[in-house]
Amino acid sequence: MISAEMLLLISFATPVALLLACGWRMVRERMPTLFAFAPLPALATALWAVNRPPWVFNEARLHITFVLDMPGAILLGVAALLWSAAGLYASTYLRGHPNLGRFSIYWLLTLTGSLGVFVAADLFTFYLTFALLSLAAYGLVVFDGTPRARRAGIIYLVLALLGEIFLLMGFVLLASAIPGDSLAIRDALATLPTSPWRDPTVALLIAGFGLKMGLVPLHVWLPIAHPAAPMPASAVLSGAIIKAGVIGLIRFLPFDVPLPDWGVALTAVGLLTAFYSVVIGITQPNPKTVLAYSSVSQMGVVAAVLGMGLAAGQSNAVMAATFYSAHHLLAKGALFLAVGVVAATGPRRLWWVLVPAAILALGIGGLPLTGGALAKLAVKPVLGDGRVELLATLSAIGTTLLMLHFLHRLAASASPDPSASAPIGFALSWMLMFVAAIGVPWTLYGVTGIGVYDDVLQPKILWAALWPILIGAGLALGLWRWGRYLPPIPEGDIVVVGQPALRVVVRCEDALERVEGGLRQWPVAGLFMLLLILILGGVMFHGY
Repeated sequence: MISAEMLLLISFATPVALLLACGWRMVRERMPTLFAFAPLPALATALWAVNRPPWVFNEARLHITFVLDMPGAILLGVAALLWSAAGLYASTYLRGHPNLGRFSIYWLLTLTGSLGVFVAADLFTFYLTFALLSLAAYGLVVFDGTPRARRAGIIYLVLALLGEIFLLMGFVLLASAIPGDSLAIRDALATLPTSPWRDPTVALLIAGFGLKMGLVPLHVWLPIAHPAAPMPASAVLSGAIIKAGVIGLIRFLPFDVPLPDWGVALTAVGLLTAFYSVVIGITQPNPKTVLAYSSVSQMGVVAAVLGMGLAAGQSNAVMAATFYSAHHLLAKGALFLAVGVVAATGPRRLWWVLVPAAILALGIGGLPLTGGALAKLAVKPVLGDGRVELLATLSAIGTTLLMLHFLHRLAASASPDPSASAPIGFALSWMLMFVAAIGVPWTLYGVTGIGVYDDVLQPKILWAALWPILIGAGLALGLWRWGRYLPPIPEGDIVVVGQPALRVVVRCEDALERVEGGLRQWPVAGLFMLLLILILGGVMFHGY
């Protein structure tokens, strides 16, 4: 019988071992076939090792610690599912690609960081895994090597480093307030409400994690990076990687102690994000860009839920936001994969993709009896019955409008060959995620105790979920009729306004490309990335 500690170690050892195995050319050329298996130990860990005491693997000064509580287990499990399905898609996508070794390096590095953030229980380990995730994902964004991908990569990298700076300063302030030499997150959280640096610390944490979630105005990397990245990378970027910001807010904000001012501010930013992204998203012609703006909007809702919990000291906001995020991860990851399947499918065979995609898309808006409806029920007690709850309901109308616009653009992106059929690897990964997006939320809804199944079937609950869908559908008809009159807005919207500020960075593009050229060699890429993260972490905690 494998112990929980051993299972956790295997979860990280698997992608690291595959990363090291890339040193052999024959293995490297076949590495994508193993992508689907790399996250499976993490999935097993999420299922069987939840709610165990923290595991301390290093009794030295840093006390490297892991913990798997219910929020971490849920997000780790669904993230592992998405990484596995996207890995299956990637193995077909990369077949015969000359640069699949470089993709494998960045994929495995990003996977390691993505899994790590959900179980890290000390400041040092969390920072290392979060930074590894952020920086390694750059390689996925720029993989295609087109001018569009390079521009997206530069913008992504600048904002990712900005987020790292925010968190670096915030974590240093957290560490300075902890008595003794502990770096445990639970100890930092206990001292935060009474820390003399409380307000700047909370501001830095919200800025750093909010940037990863895509909260306005720090959202611009999502609608720029997602369309430029390869399809499997887009799926994990929107599904799993932005959830690092969610788990960050969950781990580091004190939901047991009311912070009304910061809670109201986070709620306001979340609601602004939810509506702003719909307005911009309905002007976009690219289905991947529409999905990116939808992800920004949904993360705004999650931020509003966490903000309400922070304002009132409601610890139940943590599980509500976790459940909502888990559904979004599954549904949005599946829809990104659907874009790739549709692009390879002719109109004659399109129905088998569009019908399930429509169920998932409308589910994000709250279609009755879907996981999205359960997610909205889960957050309702936290949002209350006042203006915030009303605005959240109105955002469901906007979400429906945006997702119907996505379906319209998705159907238009089908292959021009009427008899074209998507490769089996694409189809299997898509169907796996569709089944998971439908079944997992229903399973979690009962197992976690976040809701009661009987409540879901009450007529008033069904109607409350249905009428925003109907209004959103009516608005979508108007959009299809008069949408051509909307002004064209480029991907990234406000980043265009800030282009002069980015010119200094753009002038460095040649230097960045030369660095990237060096990183294309797998040993340099892996060792440089790991060394950079270790240096940043070491500098951060020097003296603590």
